[in-house]
Amino acid sequence: MTRKDALKLFEDKKVRTLWDGEQEKWFLSIVDVVGILTDSPNPNNYWKVLKNRLKKEGNQSVTNCNQLKMQSADGKFYKTDVADVEQLFRLIQSIPSPKAEPFKQWLAEVARERLDEMDDPELGINRMLEYYHRKGYSTNWINQRLKSIEVRKELTDEWEQRGVKQGQEYATLTDIITHGWSGLTTKQYKQLKNLKKESLRDNMTNLELALNTLAEATTTEISKQHQPKTPDENRKVAARGGSIVGNTRKEIEANIGKSIVSPLNAKKIRQLPENGIED
Repeated sequence: MTRKDALKLFEDKKVRTLWDGEQEKWFLSIVDVVGILTDSPNPNNYWKVLKNRLKKEGNQSVTNCNQLKMQSADGKFYKTDVADVEQLFRLIQSIPSPKAEPFKQWLAEVARERLDEMDDPELGINRMLEYYHRKGYSTNWINQRLKSIEVRKELTDEWEQRGVKQGQEYATLTDIITHGWSGLTTKQYKQLKNLKKESLRDNMTNLELALNTLAEATTTEISKQHQPKTPDENRKVAARGGSIVGNTRKEIEANIGKSIVSPLNAKKIRQLPENGIED
């Protein structure tokens, strides 16, 4: 399967999705969909009960559903029940919800938008711009965020060439880079910003984003130069890339007289002036 993991938003609620390039279709996390439709405090349990009932009824939309690895709130990847758009349309009929019809319309749009983006990649960029503008981020911050996405893609492409596997290995190397430049693990960084499921990058200031992007770009270039062949060699490259930018962070902090690594989260960042620098 040619993977493209993404988060889609329905009424500002996240749905984990995975694009299968071979079948040219999206697969969506069933638990995420159930949580949105039911507002259940425990969508996993709701789905477990519903799944057993539908199996007893011989519902093929359940017995044929797949399990794919998707990233959980703790940053790790676990096998998750997923369904394609057609299966979800059938599943929604089994869940009484006032959100059913608008969710069906949203599903149809999700199925269509990826095919549109394949024909015209600029559409995907425009959707992303619209999303961040709607969230209230400054233009400078959005430009920085888009650049970080481009650099991250170059890094993961490089990792793929070096035999690094998506999932836990990506998470481990990312954690090493993050700790190298910021002095914090990804988990510690999210705790500092009081985050749970939210994206760490979406909660970084301009300067944090700039250094994180530089660390990933540096790691990519070191990897291209040294061509690591083992997990240990990849970890050493990640540590070196992060450490180099960590020294840059310390030098900047010595000149500005305060820490760059900030407890500010998205709510506060969106209230900052256009230059994105807090008082």
